[in-house]
Amino acid sequence: MKLCKTVAELRAEIALAKADGQSIGLVPTMGALHEGHGSLIAAARKENELVVVSVFVNPTQFGLGEDLDAYPRTLEADCVLATKMGADIVFAPTPKEMYPSEDMTWVEVTGEITKVLCGRSRPIHFRGVTTVVSKLFNLAQPDRAYFGQKDAQQVQVLQRMVKDLFFNVQLRIMPIVREADGLAKSSRNAYLSAEERAAGLVLSQSLQHAAQLFDQGERNSAKLVAATQALIAAEPMSDIDYVEMYELPELTPVTGTMRGACLLAVAVRFGTTRLIDNIVLEGE
Repeated sequence: MKLCKTVAELRAEIALAKADGQSIGLVPTMGALHEGHGSLIAAARKENELVVVSVFVNPTQFGLGEDLDAYPRTLEADCVLATKMGADIVFAPTPKEMYPSEDMTWVEVTGEITKVLCGRSRPIHFRGVTTVVSKLFNLAQPDRAYFGQKDAQQVQVLQRMVKDLFFNVQLRIMPIVREADGLAKSSRNAYLSAEERAAGLVLSQSLQHAAQLFDQGERNSAKLVAATQALIAAEPMSDIDYVEMYELPELTPVTGTMRGACLLAVAVRFGTTRLIDNIVLEGE
C-alpha cells in the first residue's frame, strides 16, 4: 500500500494507473476506519484493479459547535485496516492541501433534498460534502466510488450531483454494517459511554419494528413514523432530532399511503453524541 499526502503524489499514481488501463475504485472516508469502511474497501477490491481510500477529516462539512476538533484521527490504524481490506493507495491530505485558496469554490446541490433530515440542523454540511467529493473525483478519476447506506441522505445528494454535473463515475451504495446487537457501525460510536451505547440500540430496534409492521401490511406513513418515534421516545436517554419518512430518490415527504421506495430515517442524541440510522421500505 502506498501513502500519498499531496495532490501531486496522488495525481502521479493515478496517471500511471490510467496509462496502464486500470479501473479505479475510490472509497472516500474521514478516517477512524471500522468494519463498515472495510466492507466498502473490500467491495472496491472485487470490482477494480486499483483501490484508492481517502482519509480526510473535511472541515467544510462541520458547522459551528460540531465535533471537528474532537473527531478521531487514527491514520496509522486506518492504513493497517485499509491495507488488510485491499487498498492500494491511501490518500491522506492536510486541509491546506485540499483547500489551498482562502476564497473558496463551492459545489452545492440546492433544493429540498439538502434541506430536510440532517440538512435542516446542519445547513452547511452537504455543501462541504459535495465540494470535497467533487475534488476527490477530479483527483482520483474513479470508475466507481463506494458509499454506505447509513448516510442515506448523503447518498441521494451525491447521486444528484453526479447526475447534474455529468461525472463519469458509478456510485456503488453498500448496505449498512451493524454490530452483532444491531447498532450501526459509526466512528462516533466511540464517543458513547457504556450506558449510552446500550440505549442506542433502540434505533435499530425501532426501525426493525417498523419493518415488521410494514411486512404485516401497514402502509400508512404516519402510523409507521409514530410507532418508530414512540419506541425511541420510551428510551430515557434518547433526545430525538428527527424520525421522518421520505420518498426516494428525491426525498419528497410521504403523506398517507406509501408508494414506491421510501426512506424511514432517524437521528437521535445520546448524551452529546448524535447517531443516525435508517431503513428502506419498498411500497407498492
